[in-house]
Amino acid sequence: MESTVLNQAYLLLVYLISGLLIGMIFDIFRVFRRTFKTSDFFTYIEDILFWIITGIFLIFVLFRFSSGEIRIYNILGLSIGFLFYIIFISKCFIKINVKILKFIKNILNKIIKIILYPIRFIFKIIRKIFTPFTFFVINIKKGYFKFIKKQKTKKKIKKNKEKNVLKEGF
Repeated sequence: MESTVLNQAYLLLVYLISGLLIGMIFDIFRVFRRTFKTSDFFTYIEDILFWIITGIFLIFVLFRFSSGEIRIYNILGLSIGFLFYIIFISKCFIKINVKILKFIKNILNKIIKIILYPIRFIFKIIRKIFTPFTFFVINIKKGYFKFIKKQKTKKKIKKNKEKNVLKEGF
């Protein structure tokens, strides 16, 4: 009798810790959503990914520790562990990890700006060199489109005159 009670207490502890880990996985997705703004489509994909990861984790824990048997204390342990995590640990976990990820994101942005600076500098020089040419090309385009527009209006006027002549002739 004593070994089964100890075994059940051990399993309750395992499921409490599993509930805590599920809460942590949930918060990892929340941290990424707060740090990197994503569209609704990617949010749905993240949600599906969360449920897949959580499902695989729960199946692993169920078969590893309790031979696939689902008992009330398993569900109770998962629920209590998850709620404990959400109530007492979640806010602190999110705050710390959002700050860490934003710090890393800022450092990476600065490194990328430093790496891309020579490329941007070269493009500025190229743009300054080709500005007179682009001005010339733009003006040629404008002139060409004005010419085409005039030709179209001349054709319309000519067609209207022909129609009027045909109407007057009959």
